[in-house]
Amino acid sequence: MRDPLAEPSDLIRSVSRALRVLESVGRAPRGLTVKQIARRCELTVATTYHLVRTLAYEGYVIRREDGTYIVGLEIADRYRELVSAFRGPPAVGEALRRAALDSGYSHYLGRFVGGRIAVTASAEGARSPFIDDMSPGFDEGGHATALGKALLATLTPDQRARYLRDYGMRAFTPATLTTPEALEADLAAGERRGMQLEMGQWRQGLACASVLVIADRDIERRLVLACALPAAEMLTSARVVRAKLTAAARNVAEALSAGESATA
Repeated sequence: MRDPLAEPSDLIRSVSRALRVLESVGRAPRGLTVKQIARRCELTVATTYHLVRTLAYEGYVIRREDGTYIVGLEIADRYRELVSAFRGPPAVGEALRRAALDSGYSHYLGRFVGGRIAVTASAEGARSPFIDDMSPGFDEGGHATALGKALLATLTPDQRARYLRDYGMRAFTPATLTTPEALEADLAAGERRGMQLEMGQWRQGLACASVLVIADRDIERRLVLACALPAAEMLTSARVVRAKLTAAARNVAEALSAGESATA
């Protein structure tokens, strides 16, 4: 959500409008006409027409035979670049895939991106439920996922309180923790356990565990590793999950360090 108070004095209106057009088209998988886009973006039809023509020329939207516009393939290219940048060196992705193959559980890397908690890489495991929205770029539910909790635990109490005020504590399930006090107690328990944990707080029947991979003074360099599995398996395998997750975190840290050294 844009903060109107944070609008830069040198904002380029045409760029801002083009991005609004792109966002509107992206939210409409069936496509939108120029008039529909103009109405949703609160722009004149003439302005919208010029913006859409430009976006179509650059490949960011596609005009279909019925006159509607959908997102173009250039969006997919930018997303692949984002995923690659988030993941880091190829060895990190390989370490993530090995962890998923060895355990059978889907694994995720997460970090702060622009001050928000985000999934930055993932590898699917055969024994984990498929979670379509836990893909690179997902930045919701920091208080409800183990990945988010592991990152929140690295903040000071004041920083955590500010984060929760800014992004809220939405109830994803009846088990979601929705008060700062409950979350503080949960994070403290995770610190004692050596692993942040959630059971059915983000998705019913699903459990997630997470450990710290890299601790850094720079908030955006902190990295955590999480895995997701059926809640019933977590009840009987928590110690095994922690051991494997900790070992996988070491492998990811080593891969990241080696990759950075190679490019230095």
